Amino acid sequence: MPVPFRAVHQIARPSGRPTADLFAFVDGTLLAPAAGQVLVENAYLSVDPYMLGLMGGGEGGYPLHAPLEGRAVGRVVESRSAALPVGTPVLHRQGWRTHAVLAPEQARVLPELPGVALSAHLGVLGGTGLSAYVGLTRIARLKPGEDLFVSAAAGGVGTAAGQLARLLGARRVVGSAGSPAKTAFLTGELGFDAAFDHHAGPVAELLAGAAPDGIDVYLDNVGGEHLAAAIGALREFGRIAWCGAVAQYGAAAAPAAPHNLFDLVARSIRLEGFLVRHHLDAQGELYALLGPQLRSGRVLAAETVLDGFDRTVEAFLGVLAGANTGKMLVRI
Repeated sequence: MPVPFRAVHQIARPSGRPTADLFAFVDGTLLAPAAGQVLVENAYLSVDPYMLGLMGGGEGGYPLHAPLEGRAVGRVVESRSAALPVGTPVLHRQGWRTHAVLAPEQARVLPELPGVALSAHLGVLGGTGLSAYVGLTRIARLKPGEDLFVSAAAGGVGTAAGQLARLLGARRVVGSAGSPAKTAFLTGELGFDAAFDHHAGPVAELLAGAAPDGIDVYLDNVGGEHLAAAIGALREFGRIAWCGAVAQYGAAAAPAAPHNLFDLVARSIRLEGFLVRHHLDAQGELYALLGPQLRSGRVLAAETVLDGFDRTVEAFLGVLAGANTGKMLVRI
């Protein structure tokens, strides 16, 4: 039988920071799965800062007046595919809607990990945690005994990165966040050695106070002033893994290059940007490393969860404004 569902459509392009009136909640009906397809009832939706770049349109961008795409996890509730029987937990990209009809190649079957919530596959075990893992291990190549600085450390990637760094043997882990409550969470709950509120003064001075002896690795989720400060603090042969630039998402114009960019040459510092989709083969490594740690409680799946599909837009606008601690999710 056809299935009623609810979706979020983008109905206009943003100019600067997005607002709620750019979106609409639309009710519709899905046809029953055809041969080889399955119907998935979504349980959790991911909202992420990178999505703002796709909302501007252009090649690869989101079309208007259609359900927005984003990562989601759920379970198969009707199946015409032997590969995905009813009850199978899956991750897919047809999020921002309550239900989706998928072919097997559009979904990734999730392992059932005792004691680990399904939502973790969108956060610390999902693309968020994978971004942190890839940034630290493949891009920056963090070594035991080295010192790390993570910007936006109370966000999804940042909270995963700080905990992963501990497992990888980092000597000192420092983070920046957007409030005293968040910095207290980093040091009190996640094991960061030091953290600072970037609103409290010039970032370079705050970082120098938190890491007076400098750093070896910087995982950048912010760009702008944070990037310049990290360049100033990096030791010779330091590495920067550039994951995101939330400081400039939605900005009218791209910021100027850091004033001290030539220091990369003077101190043989390497800066490399990356996209996690080019490293999906590392997913198994992440499961092997973090699965036991999550079950034991040594690693926390830091999340901010808003209940109800009708809060999807609120959650997205909130993550852009820093309203989350850990991964921002919507529980349907």
